[in-house]
Amino acid sequence: MSQISEQEILDCIEKMPAFPKSVSKIIELTSSMDSSAKDIIAVIEGDPVMTGKILQVMNSAFYSLPTKITSIHRALVIIGLNTIKNLAISIAVIGVLRPYKEPHFDSDLFFSDYFIAGLLHDFGTIVFTEFKAEEFEHALAESSINKSSLYLAETKYLGMNHAQVSQILALKWGLSEVIAESIACHHQNVPNNLLSSCIFTANQIAKQAQLGNSGNPVIEILSAEQIAIFGVPFNELIEELGDISLIKETVHHFIGT
Repeated sequence: MSQISEQEILDCIEKMPAFPKSVSKIIELTSSMDSSAKDIIAVIEGDPVMTGKILQVMNSAFYSLPTKITSIHRALVIIGLNTIKNLAISIAVIGVLRPYKEPHFDSDLFFSDYFIAGLLHDFGTIVFTEFKAEEFEHALAESSINKSSLYLAETKYLGMNHAQVSQILALKWGLSEVIAESIACHHQNVPNNLLSSCIFTANQIAKQAQLGNSGNPVIEILSAEQIAIFGVPFNELIEELGDISLIKETVHHFIGT
């Protein structure tokens, strides 16, 4: 078994494609209290690909707006600055993920499980797939055969799990420590961490609904605190969500552009 160090992960990440300059600039601007919406709009409009994809999402069935959105300024008015930022990050992440097609790991299925903030929480698996393929293959096989959580098998074969690698990557890309920490502990029941609880629960919903495949077959149990956050047990939460086919269709539409 090969034990991977944090420095080795950082070295691997350095070999991966970087975020486009426009996305890095958006992250920088949205982290500053001195930045204005006008500054952010200018950066997005300076990137024709990003502009086109954001407008395409805005005009999709997911938003079902009565009139067509033709400008980033109008999009920002409707969905807000934070969502615009998340869309920009998602576009960049999808661009980075797209080249990775390895045996037993279908990135197209991986895409449809996670969107916006949730999109990054399992990104460590991509690093393993690219740079530690043999060890990761063993972890995937053991997880599948034993019906055990993938992150436990990863720790066994690599000395680190994908959540920890995703945290390192999130910090490397300039995301906040709050997001990075929530990503790192998304397989744990961490008290008073709403973001982590949402990622954890969305993870289980995606697996229960068979929306894609991130390589982890186990549907983990929500803690009492997590159930309290959503107000209903897991099965009732699934029922209350109803038909999520439109969400799935919209995500596929977004990643396919």
